[in-house]
Amino acid sequence: MAEGYCVKCKAKREIKNANEVTMKNGRRALKGVCPTCGTGMFRILGKA
Repeated sequence: MAEGYCVKCKAKREIKNANEVTMKNGRRALKGVCPTCGTGMFRILGKA
């Protein structure tokens, strides 16, 4: 699983329900939910 930073918890956590998406500029990213508080999490990956 991927790890990301939760802004609400202010801690690094595993991203729950992570889906890989492509942003407008062509870069890949992971979009999911924080397992603790349920806030949306987003992690930018490298270029495609």
